[in-house]
Amino acid sequence: MRTAEYEFSLPPGLIAARPAEKRDSSRLLVLHKNGDIEHRRFSDLPSYLVPGDLLILNDTKVFPARMTARKPTGGKVGFLLVGRNHEGSWDVLSREHYTGELIIADRFSAQMVKGKTVTFRENADLQSFIWEYGQMPLPPYIRREPDENDKLRYQTVYAEKEGSIAAPTAGLHFTPALLADIRKRSVHIHMVTLHVGTGTFRPVKTALVSDHVMDEEYFEIASTVIAEIEKAKQSGRRVITVGTTSTRTLEGYFSGKSACRSANGKVAGSTDIFIHEGYQFRAADALITNFHLPQSTPLMLTAAFAGRKNLLNAYKEAVSGGYRFFSYGDAMLVL
Repeated sequence: MRTAEYEFSLPPGLIAARPAEKRDSSRLLVLHKNGDIEHRRFSDLPSYLVPGDLLILNDTKVFPARMTARKPTGGKVGFLLVGRNHEGSWDVLSREHYTGELIIADRFSAQMVKGKTVTFRENADLQSFIWEYGQMPLPPYIRREPDENDKLRYQTVYAEKEGSIAAPTAGLHFTPALLADIRKRSVHIHMVTLHVGTGTFRPVKTALVSDHVMDEEYFEIASTVIAEIEKAKQSGRRVITVGTTSTRTLEGYFSGKSACRSANGKVAGSTDIFIHEGYQFRAADALITNFHLPQSTPLMLTAAFAGRKNLLNAYKEAVSGGYRFFSYGDAMLVL
């Protein structure tokens, strides 16, 4: 497949700049494998679930990884904290190829090297410092500055394990009440962890889809969750993954395309699995996801699950119906 075949037209006005007032009031497009489409609300999701289903959520927590500093000369430098290295420095993304001292909030200093790494001088309580002075790493297509509300809303209600630089956005629609309703229906809810890094949102720049290479991302799955999924598959019960990150976590493990080890009751490691058309799904039987960017790897994963023609037809209908797109937008259920 060619990357250009994953293009679609989207009016800029349909890109959601802010979340829905209530998480579960988002719209939900239900796409069936035969191409049939239904238009619902996310609060209607429980009606599509049956007793014995497994619902798999990603409990990663986004941290405010976007930082702004100034040079001793006064010029501003913005950067995104990507991941911490063993020696204490951070890999960063920055438009500046700057090397030298940085000053943050007139209280903290750091050293940047070529706009690629940053080492903080004062890091006795680095986590508290980042949460006080960092901003949530909203995607660049959201053309506004992050605010304090984003620290709450660009986060799932079940976020627990800090480490992501982007939200697992399909999970943003769940509320505690909705999760309680789902549990009352004897649906089993389980958590996995995949810390969203550059691999999830790095654009595909190759002409052929198969030539793209994903970056590795860290994941964890409890051994009990693996056992539950295996039992569900053996008994014909459905595994419903929430988001492309949860899907990649499970498929990376069950396809054997992850580097991992077992210890302390869990499997942990890294995965660079790139799911696109032609992939045979081992775990996921249904998928909850948001509407993704053209030519993106999450769009390609969803196309592999739903069928590219079905998916692009659903996107066309969503555009016509005024659905809200991307991270803060509406959702899709693929059955």
